[in-house]
Amino acid sequence: MQTGTLYLVPTPIGNLEDMTYRAVRTLQEVDLICAEDTRQTVKLLNHFEITTKMISLHEHNERTRSEQLLADLYDGKSLALVSDAGTPLVSDPGEWVVQKCIEEGITVIPLPGANAAVTTWIASGFEGGRFYFHGFLPRKKKEIEEVQQSLEAITVPMIFYESPHRMKQTLERLQIVWGDRRIVIGREVTKRYESFYRGTITELIDLNHEWRGEICFIVEGGTGKGQEEAWWQTYTVQEHIQYYEEQGDDHKKALKQCAKDRGLSRNEIYKAFHELQQ
Repeated sequence: MQTGTLYLVPTPIGNLEDMTYRAVRTLQEVDLICAEDTRQTVKLLNHFEITTKMISLHEHNERTRSEQLLADLYDGKSLALVSDAGTPLVSDPGEWVVQKCIEEGITVIPLPGANAAVTTWIASGFEGGRFYFHGFLPRKKKEIEEVQQSLEAITVPMIFYESPHRMKQTLERLQIVWGDRRIVIGREVTKRYESFYRGTITELIDLNHEWRGEICFIVEGGTGKGQEEAWWQTYTVQEHIQYYEEQGDDHKKALKQCAKDRGLSRNEIYKAFHELQQ
């Protein structure tokens, strides 16, 4: 039985001229376009005079809608998957339907195209070669710290996405946990007001910039020794401080060293210490 094909079609991240000829032709020829947000994608389709029918496929309906899409593919129909901007599945929905197609032996064809992470990376000024892509950091403070600690051993530049209203807070959190590493922030990449900010984390915090637009940022990798040196991971804050006091440090100095080890402020360590005392 001849099944259809699922095409993964990148769309521009800002500049419509970045749409490829192949992407336009594919969207014209498929039977159905699966869009993250049809209200956004229709603007692109109208610009290129593409009249193909659309259906929404986002994080909230992906699993329930996949069965119908698989049925369409089994009927021989060809589908295109697009996100609001950039390459599908890169911090965007689509993973579930792609996995199902692969499991069922349905052909999946990826098209090359626009991607904010790679575009920012090649203009970053960091040494070319390897990098680590993470995407969006979690929203909660504790979860962010856990992610940063898990990435401590990574020695290559790390690429993240962030929303503008959280960027200032994110920079401050990066500084607390990772210290003053080099960083590059790409804002509105490929768009009219594209701009890059390069320096240390502290320097970009001191800019006191009001961040706007789409943001992709890249942070210098660590030394790779973080997890090996984290001898205190099984210690409570109280035990951690007590260790330094037993080495001859006074309480104030022990507390300061504990804060440095854990990448937290002295106030946070002080508060945690006294909560344990109660």
